Amino acid sequence: MTPEELSLAISACLKDAVAAGDIALSASAVPDEVRVERPKNREHGDWATNIALQLAKQAGTNPREFATILSARLKSIEGVSAVDIAGPGFLNITVDAATAGALAKVIVEAGTQYGTNSALAGRTVNMEFVSANPTGPLHIGHTRWAALGDSIARVLRASGADVTAEYYINDAGSQMNTFAKSVYSRLHGLPVPEGGYPGQYIADLGHEVLTAHPDIRELTEVAALPVIRAAAYEAQMKDIKATLADFGVEFDVFFSEQELHDAGAIESAVARLREQGHVFDDGGAVWLRTTDFGDDKDRVMIRANGEPTYFAADAAYYLSKKDRGFTEKIYLLGADHHGYINRLKAIAAAAGDDPEKNIEVLIGQLVSVNGAKLSKRAGNIIELKDLIDWLGKDAVRYSLARFPADSPLTLDPELLKKHSNENPVFYVQYAHARSRGAARNAVAAGVERTVDGEDRFDASLLDHPTENELLSYLGSYPSVVAKAAELREPHRVARHLEIIAGAYHRWYDACRMAPMGDDPVTDVNRTRLWLNDATSQVLANGLDLLGVSAPERM
Repeated sequence: MTPEELSLAISACLKDAVAAGDIALSASAVPDEVRVERPKNREHGDWATNIALQLAKQAGTNPREFATILSARLKSIEGVSAVDIAGPGFLNITVDAATAGALAKVIVEAGTQYGTNSALAGRTVNMEFVSANPTGPLHIGHTRWAALGDSIARVLRASGADVTAEYYINDAGSQMNTFAKSVYSRLHGLPVPEGGYPGQYIADLGHEVLTAHPDIRELTEVAALPVIRAAAYEAQMKDIKATLADFGVEFDVFFSEQELHDAGAIESAVARLREQGHVFDDGGAVWLRTTDFGDDKDRVMIRANGEPTYFAADAAYYLSKKDRGFTEKIYLLGADHHGYINRLKAIAAAAGDDPEKNIEVLIGQLVSVNGAKLSKRAGNIIELKDLIDWLGKDAVRYSLARFPADSPLTLDPELLKKHSNENPVFYVQYAHARSRGAARNAVAAGVERTVDGEDRFDASLLDHPTENELLSYLGSYPSVVAKAAELREPHRVARHLEIIAGAYHRWYDACRMAPMGDDPVTDVNRTRLWLNDATSQVLANGLDLLGVSAPERM
């Protein structure tokens, strides 16, 4: 029995008690799902609920009396072996071994689908993250959102949402011209222009431009710059995409800001927002009255010289997402972008959306790595590809995923390189590898989950305390995934995997799968193999949500 199944069963008992007149509540006051959680003291049972404390006042009674009435019905739930009332009205529920153990078979048969849910079904989400300027390589400042953004997208999909992961390419504006001039200068042996981009990577891009356009040095600067800009941009985006792929991060859409400009989307956005009554003219410039929606000041969209601002592009980009059918737009921004929250929400409101429902802005804090060296290629940054080469994709991704985005983070490379239980990613990955090794050893000893095509699984045999503990954590996994999606907090998955890994190691040390010596293979061995493989599956599923591999051997 999973926590979700128990939750629904408790709710059904409540509804029956209300319908029978045993509890004086309106039917609408009974929740469809009742929250259950693990008691802090396992001697108090397998699951606990405080529903009596929540509803007793509405029912005109005290919590303990409410709990007494409800407990009589809870005892009739199939698989519930005991219900006790504790304190002011907590209900502690114990399930029998067969009911708890049945979960192992459910997990194995569900495979990669175990843990998925439909909580966000019907939600269409555009999630924009990383969106680094294409004027240089990805660096440590982009690392956190690359890892977290991809993991958030994965847990949202696991909860039924239709998610489009999008990278907004800032390929318009003066920084692209400066980028082109920097490459031009290196091609001609000139100093980096003022405000230009230094680093060996600029020279490398120049070499790629020269390979694609051998006569580029013969052109005048005016003629060469557009060619260089296009070729260097293409080469830099290729590098960015390759680095993201090495990091296990996938985007469904790479959206060009320049294409917004070229398609007239800026002018269209201004016109549409003017029709909504939120655009006004002042001092020769065109403004959006964002103060009507909580912004600290109104924002210029078109300068007096006729040039659009970045804010105008932001507005056009938001409208593009709206026009493409995304009812929810999630922006993942860096620590220095707090000022963007109100203005983006103001754009949403001006566009006729609900800024509390249709847009969400997440801010991530800075991350640093002790001992990380500046890139030899880029000169003044710590490149993401260097971190991957140094620490490995799995170590970096897992470490970034196991902390809330809004907490500053410093990674310890010495810890991340350790093959010991001190290293969280090793601890979880080793649990998976150990479970696969244990399965191989059990099979070699003649233990199979099925015999002559028949499942040899007896849930009642999983009655050891460590089995009860492990099963409870495996059963909690789907609700952890759902909560991680609801709150955009994949660290909940990482921390739960560590709990499962610990429970697995304790079970492994206490319960044998393979028979001793010449002892015959029994259904205890076979059933334990089901539990072992169920644990493997949950660990693999969870690691996949974090973009981390589940090794077969370590």
